[in-house]
Amino acid sequence: MKLRKGDQVLVINGKDRGKKGKILRAFPKDNKILVDGVAIHKKHVRPKKEGEKGQIVEVISPISASKVKLICPHCKKPTRVGYKVILQGDNRKLKVRICKRCGEEI
Repeated sequence: MKLRKGDQVLVINGKDRGKKGKILRAFPKDNKILVDGVAIHKKHVRPKKEGEKGQIVEVISPISASKVKLICPHCKKPTRVGYKVILQGDNRKLKVRICKRCGEEI
């Protein structure tokens, strides 16, 4: 998965199309992510203690990573993500993410 926690993304598909948000958590095995302010559902919660009332809580549900595009921190536009291998000084290889639009490191 090319997206990470803390990335700014734009939703391109679904009921929340056009919304921007920050990734709160990533689930690489399922190819899903939690985005702040996107895919909010209401959940009915039973009272746990006696005398407590039941309530309706808003919960963020994960969405597919294919429904979002990363917003490049340099050009501020939605973009695809690519990889580039950079050679370090002592013959080590470092794999970095790059913006397919402007070519800068993310």
